[in-house]
Amino acid sequence: MTIKPTQVHKPASAAPGPSGGAAPGLSSSQGGLWLRFKRGCVLFWLLAAWSLSQSASAAPSPLLTPAALLAQLPQVRVIDIREGAASSSPYAAGHIPGAVWAPYSSWRGAADNPGKLRSVADYTALVRSLGLNAPTPVVLVADGSDPSDFGAPARVYWTLKWLGLGHLAILNGGMTAWARAGLPVTRQSVQAQPSDFTPHLDTAILASRTQVAQDLRQSQSTLLLDARPRAFYLGQVKAPAAAQPGTLPGALDFDNARWFPGGSGTLPDKAELERIAQSMPHAAGAQQTVSFCNTGHWAATNWFVLSELLHQPDVKLYPGSMVDWSRAGEPMTNVPSRIQQLWAQLQQTWRAH
Repeated sequence: MTIKPTQVHKPASAAPGPSGGAAPGLSSSQGGLWLRFKRGCVLFWLLAAWSLSQSASAAPSPLLTPAALLAQLPQVRVIDIREGAASSSPYAAGHIPGAVWAPYSSWRGAADNPGKLRSVADYTALVRSLGLNAPTPVVLVADGSDPSDFGAPARVYWTLKWLGLGHLAILNGGMTAWARAGLPVTRQSVQAQPSDFTPHLDTAILASRTQVAQDLRQSQSTLLLDARPRAFYLGQVKAPAAAQPGTLPGALDFDNARWFPGGSGTLPDKAELERIAQSMPHAAGAQQTVSFCNTGHWAATNWFVLSELLHQPDVKLYPGSMVDWSRAGEPMTNVPSRIQQLWAQLQQTWRAH
């Protein structure tokens, strides 16, 4: 006896199912729509993933070598912050191709308190004039001549991050390193297309005078880190705009120049930075760090290394620093007597002549 195989007859109206055919219960026309919908979803997610990967690749690391920056041109916006009159500035003499110019002074406060933040409206206008928006990859370029010079791009980096820009980097060694590498420069000035940037302030990285004063009164969980050379910390010298020499009560000192072995303007690799960080003072039980100096310049270097390169949590910058603090009459330590201050001023005058 011959056994015939059972034949399964699919209804003519059945559309392919979810695994490649139609969804059950759909007509042929409905099944076709279902397939097109599925393919559209797959294409959407593939494009979204590609877009994210492109954004990630365009976003620079916080610290770039000249070769790494060259490889990312022109996808990143380079901002040259070197000082000088417009017609005779270092920028006019030669800069990285595509760079726009925004000298460091345009990011700073008035002469009597250079570390004080400008108004949000002022910064918004400046950022818009440079063609920046929150997702714009930005690389900051200074001269790079010595450790002190690094404070300029670090402070501008901090300011942009505070304003809400998220993809920021500094050219390690600045134009000094770029020129040493023999990389191209141009004298062609660049004017950016203005943007419609809207700030979204990141208050987590800012320590105001009010906050610091409150921490001193109520909390023992904050490490106050003085980034100035030790003579400032000890009250032996002061910034011209400061009301008096000295430091914050309970502060510990860590000269920002210690991150730069050999005195160059180029930071070492992360392993060396981690080794240097082991020599930093530590406050028992400290849960946050407030970096300060005279005007938030040297302190920006300490903030940048600790927060952006070593990824220590809850590191803040006090932008006004000791000029702001001393002029407000807040309590200080390591303040010399009036006679000692007069004697120090006389010595400085003699040395100047």
